Amino acid sequence: MSGDALATKAKERLEQNLARIETLTQRLVGAMGRGRKVPSACRGPSTDLYLKAAGTYWSEMMRDPAKLMEHQLGYWGKTLQHYVETQQKMVQGAATPAPGDGPSDRRFANPLWNTHPWFAFIKQQYLTNAEVRTAIDSIEGLEPREKKRLDYFAGQIVDMFSPTNFLATNPDALQKALETDGQSLIDGLENLVRDLEANEGNLVVTLADGDAFRVGENLATTPGEVVFRNHLFELIQYSPTTDDVRETPIVLFPPWINKFYILDLKPQNSLIRHVVDQGYTLFVVSWINPDPSYAEIGMTDYVEDGYVQAIEVVKEICGVKKVNAVGYCIAGTTLGLALSVLKARKDKSVNSATFFTTLTDFSDQGEVGVFLDDDFVDGIEAEAREAGVLDKFYMSRTFSFLRARDLIYQPAIRSYMMGEAPPAFDLLYWNGDGTNLPARMAVEYLRGLCQQDRFATTGFTVAGHEAKISDVTVPVFAVGCESDHIAAWDSSWRGVQKMGSKDKTFVLSGSGHIAGIVNPPAKKKYGYWTNAAPAENAQAWREAATRHEGSWWPAWIEWLEPRSGELVPARQPGSKVHPALGPAPGRYVTGGRLAAE
Repeated sequence: MSGDALATKAKERLEQNLARIETLTQRLVGAMGRGRKVPSACRGPSTDLYLKAAGTYWSEMMRDPAKLMEHQLGYWGKTLQHYVETQQKMVQGAATPAPGDGPSDRRFANPLWNTHPWFAFIKQQYLTNAEVRTAIDSIEGLEPREKKRLDYFAGQIVDMFSPTNFLATNPDALQKALETDGQSLIDGLENLVRDLEANEGNLVVTLADGDAFRVGENLATTPGEVVFRNHLFELIQYSPTTDDVRETPIVLFPPWINKFYILDLKPQNSLIRHVVDQGYTLFVVSWINPDPSYAEIGMTDYVEDGYVQAIEVVKEICGVKKVNAVGYCIAGTTLGLALSVLKARKDKSVNSATFFTTLTDFSDQGEVGVFLDDDFVDGIEAEAREAGVLDKFYMSRTFSFLRARDLIYQPAIRSYMMGEAPPAFDLLYWNGDGTNLPARMAVEYLRGLCQQDRFATTGFTVAGHEAKISDVTVPVFAVGCESDHIAAWDSSWRGVQKMGSKDKTFVLSGSGHIAGIVNPPAKKKYGYWTNAAPAENAQAWREAATRHEGSWWPAWIEWLEPRSGELVPARQPGSKVHPALGPAPGRYVTGGRLAAE
């Protein structure tokens, strides 16, 4: 192609891109104008926290000015050293300055952060600035909880100002822009506009390709039937894959903060399919995604119309007197409440209880505790009361900020600065498929359980009963996850120790809140720890525990077997009283509502 032809083609492409930018800019302005007004109380901690920290810091420095000078001299000394070294390298024309002494950080994986004087200086100065968090540790006038919160939110600010988050100081994005003649930036602008428009003007980064998955087609595909439906849940009974099954069925309660199919993403990692393949009759609850008409639905409704109702239906369909119950996360917490209620009623329907990453003792709330002080909870309560639900927007936002680098900044960089399409990743697709919480239930949970820790102390009022953790007396199997940022494993362990059961098994899985549970044996990943001996505290338990390779799933199945009765002929879904209503995964998981058949 001749030079003139190339020039003409480049000009046409430039004109097309300029027109595209103009259109995208108009859409961007329009989308931003429709943005949700997030109450100030839901955006960050009260200014009282920062004012108290600042006042305490300066009071301390007035008493000990040498401490202030030490901090300042240390900071300016490092800053000046980095500046002088960078100047010398540039004057010498050196292209390979020595890497700084900052910690290893995958945000700075591009070799230019260490081989280019300018980027090396930017990185090292950012890491030096990030050491401001060390000053928080030296403040002696703050309570431990205040110091923890201050450190967390300071870390959020530090992460936000990472040079990788800005085009001018991100070598990956700049290289991509040069390689594509700026096309990556235009594609990134289109991705940004798409996300704003899809979320009513709120910036929520799309984590996964929404067109790559369909629930019931390539997600949640284990065969089964919906055998019961009410205003809160659909009950799915899965079709047997063995000739015989254990007499005692399993009913699994997933959290209603998310959708149940995290346990049935695909056949290779489906806990649901695994349990069925081991010869168990499995029922799984699929909760409805509530709208404002559910505003007055509380914890009592979830216990009575959820847990108790589901257990009764399972007993009728299988013709048994007992079930083995499983609760995951908040559904495990509520399973504990339901067990207390059933004990008060002298109802022995539950033969054993399994808890996945469950908090029943909230005396130490872990990482998520930074969002559980009144400055946040007051705002959440006001928002939920007004809307009738705690919108999934707030739940997703909170959990994303607990892992901001992985769930906010890195996806945003790839999408908006690199112009890349979101990946076809089933786990991230599920992560973005959130649900609302009824206003009353959300407030009861946040106030009575998270803040006041009443289940583990004075008693939590539910279903006309003061539920206490000591009322959990059935055999218990509990799984905590080593790096869980939502339900810290040591808090899970502590709750199990307070249960009244004499038959308690605790397992610590490697990895986090999701990967530690969805860990099929075939992958041979993470490992787990067991320890049957009494321990003074969680750390002592861990130190004396035995590590095992692979998944904890076989250990759980082995624990269930003697508590599940004899083998009986496999059961097909439904009964005369509760016939099959339609195939799994049902209608609630995809947004359908209760309607006449």
